Amino acid sequence: MQDLSVTLIQSALYWENPTANLAMFEEKIAQITTPTDLIVLPEMFSTGFTMNTQVAEPMNFTTFKWMKQQAKQTKAVVLGSVMIHENGKNFNRLIWMQPDGNYQYYDKRHLFRMGEEHLYFTEGNSRLITELKGWKICPLICYDLRFPVWARNVNQAYDVLIYVANWPAARSHPWNTLLLARAIENQSYTIGVNRVGTDGKDYAFSGDSAAINYKGEYLYYQKDQEEVHTVVLSKQDLVNFRIQFPAYLDADSFVIQ
Repeated sequence: MQDLSVTLIQSALYWENPTANLAMFEEKIAQITTPTDLIVLPEMFSTGFTMNTQVAEPMNFTTFKWMKQQAKQTKAVVLGSVMIHENGKNFNRLIWMQPDGNYQYYDKRHLFRMGEEHLYFTEGNSRLITELKGWKICPLICYDLRFPVWARNVNQAYDVLIYVANWPAARSHPWNTLLLARAIENQSYTIGVNRVGTDGKDYAFSGDSAAINYKGEYLYYQKDQEEVHTVVLSKQDLVNFRIQFPAYLDADSFVIQ
């Protein structure tokens, strides 16, 4: 069983400025000095969490091509969400970009009503569970964290749950608490990558990016400051724990319609 190296990039963002954000993240990615399998960027990493859909891009445009280039250069999967315009609709779309140029995506299911995201974007209707080095990974976006049914790990469908976010500091307690809950209830590694700094609407962000194991124990946690950090996840440890404490066998089985 192979370990999985995951790099979390917690950063401030330039408001509605894809050019500046891509240049900044390129510099941060270049700082990664240890081999990594997966690089995780925040929600709407190229623009910040804005409802200005004028800065949305079509697929296969600047940010998409940048992700493709970074994945190829680093030989790692690059993951983050981008504002995408497609077929007359806008999506908060998480892109899973592989080093070989193949990709998958997930459109945010739960749109943040309090920020009027549901007025500007179209919700997704299916989860993405993908595979890397024998690991099954389920990546979700920000507000999805509040809805445990959407993340429920039925029949060990995944080994790692990932949330990319623009989650304000004023609600950091729910963020921290729910990340721990998702890890414990789903018996999976859980990773949250959030931004720091202040956005164009004067909302402050404290980051609180974290990597948590299947028992709800922190492997990594960072508040407030920018940081590039790589954590190594052990598949053998996860398998051993699930054998020793098979709570998943008593879980309720269901299908989301």
